[in-house]
Amino acid sequence: MTSVVDAGCGVAEGVAARVLRLAGLDTSTVDCEIGWAGPVRLPLRSEDDVQAACGISHVHGRRYGRPTALAVDYASVATGVLAAQGVLAAWLATSRGVPVRRVSTSVAQAALLSVAQYLAAATAGDEPGEPGGPPFTSADGVRFEIETLAAEDWQRFWARIGADPAAIRGGWRPFQHRFATATCPLPAGLHHAAHAVDFAALMEVAARANVSIVPVADEFPAELPPWRRTPVGRPAAGELPAAWSATRPLDGVVVVESCRRVQGPLAGHLLRLLGATVIRIEPPGGDPLRGVPPVVGDCSARFLALNRGKRVVEIDITTASGRREVHELVAGADVFLHNWAPGKAETLALEADALAATRPGLVHAWASGWGDRLGPRPPLGTDYLVQVHSGLAARLGPDRTPSLMTLTDVLGGLVAATGVLAGLLARARTGVGQRVDSSLLSAAVLCRDAPATSRAEPGVDIRTDLAELAADHRFAGALEWDGCCLVRAPWEFG
Repeated sequence: MTSVVDAGCGVAEGVAARVLRLAGLDTSTVDCEIGWAGPVRLPLRSEDDVQAACGISHVHGRRYGRPTALAVDYASVATGVLAAQGVLAAWLATSRGVPVRRVSTSVAQAALLSVAQYLAAATAGDEPGEPGGPPFTSADGVRFEIETLAAEDWQRFWARIGADPAAIRGGWRPFQHRFATATCPLPAGLHHAAHAVDFAALMEVAARANVSIVPVADEFPAELPPWRRTPVGRPAAGELPAAWSATRPLDGVVVVESCRRVQGPLAGHLLRLLGATVIRIEPPGGDPLRGVPPVVGDCSARFLALNRGKRVVEIDITTASGRREVHELVAGADVFLHNWAPGKAETLALEADALAATRPGLVHAWASGWGDRLGPRPPLGTDYLVQVHSGLAARLGPDRTPSLMTLTDVLGGLVAATGVLAGLLARARTGVGQRVDSSLLSAAVLCRDAPATSRAEPGVDIRTDLAELAADHRFAGALEWDGCCLVRAPWEFG
């Protein structure tokens, strides 16, 4: 890879080089250009400028009631992954008959992609909540996060440590919606209740209540690659379909996606932006997140930001007939992507080996929370728990507090999509299908390459209103409208 990099973009270049080495593409005929601003018509010259101008400081700062920059070069790390995606996609297009010699992306485009859900919601009438949020602090001074997706488990945990019933009821809604709003104004009574109990006792209560609890860690775990790839099955009978377009290098590639929330759908969205046909499996009646306000037409704006343009098939995968339908879809696909809980693929008999028997050469991608790092029964693998366990939260600012912006969900989606491209590259070279496992944890560890720094005063205005950002003509080259504001594909190919 020959890089043309704007001054100061070294973090992005380093991440891209690391990711491409893991993919087995140390050298390439593709030129990669990484800039600060790209199509955004602003004088952006640093991570500080990008976070301020493109909404990261605003979204991260919602919990504090004021714009606050991330202390790590998050946008630059995301840019490095995007750049690697572009190079891999260009190589795949070239190997399929359409030469692509150049790819470009920018830190501004990566930043806008990282706030895409919030941008879509803001331009559909959403109003963020009040400041506040976890983590909590125990009686013995341990700072920690909790997670549950069930209201009854939430109630059981807090009731058992003596929290006021009104505080328990009042805290559930903001806690449940913090992924969407980046705010979580919890009643003070919950913090008081947690602060009255030692952490060991809280762990016991959480286990009985089926609530995940994780202390804030100070250091990143030992070296963890962004993904793990292993060959699966026998060689495929044919090659990947021929490419059609240099601007859409995955044209002709078919992805079957069975994912929820952010990480997996974002990975599928990125593959679609690269030209792939994405067939999304949803349960009968559709994904419930389609109806989460604010709504554009008949669909959630946040959902559109991750899922527009995908073909949807409703299947009950818990039934034998539903699983047969999945095999029928996979028989004509190149990639199967899911973010199911650990062990679910094996329970459903839809694991890599089973699907490879139906489709030799298939790339089977699992985008998880923890991978196999925490054993067979890990905590819930959601964004904020991964932030605190991975050491990322401790690097975000002096108070060692996780961001309520979905940092690892977004970075995890970027890594999952890149792993898929690496799997397609390996299949193109060997003819053998691939299993590619990535996780939120492995994505968070990439931020090791972005050392925590004291932020400088940005040289541009700090955005405090995403709807105003979307209406600013200087962002028109990076954004588009379809009932709400959406982020364009973050690469240019030539």
